[in-house]
Amino acid sequence: MQDPNPLPWGAQDRFQAHFIVRVDPFLWDVKNFVAKTKLTTQGHFGTKSIVKVEWDGPGKLSVKLNEDVELNEMIAKQSIKDATIYVEPTDSAVRIRGKWDNHIAFGISKDLFEIYDKIAGHIKSV
Repeated sequence: MQDPNPLPWGAQDRFQAHFIVRVDPFLWDVKNFVAKTKLTTQGHFGTKSIVKVEWDGPGKLSVKLNEDVELNEMIAKQSIKDATIYVEPTDSAVRIRGKWDNHIAFGISKDLFEIYDKIAGHIKSV
């Protein structure tokens, strides 16, 4: 018999792909490696689409990412969920990640991999 009042915690059906980029520890300045996409959209619900992609962050990385017009056009072609990208430092590397997915929707498309690869190139050049 199934519990009619299940507990709200426990294992969750959520997954997230992380792309890790190693950086030179001598260049390590945490604020330079923080960025997040800021999306300008139009429409509502199912017809919502991305008009413009900007990067928000305190350091050099967000400036470099904002200058890459081709990258931002690639991101604008993605869904809202896939276009929401976070770049954040860890102990000795920089992590690129998107939003959480369930086991059915989880995956990385070829286009999304190319976007993450271009972001990794910018991280290496900071």
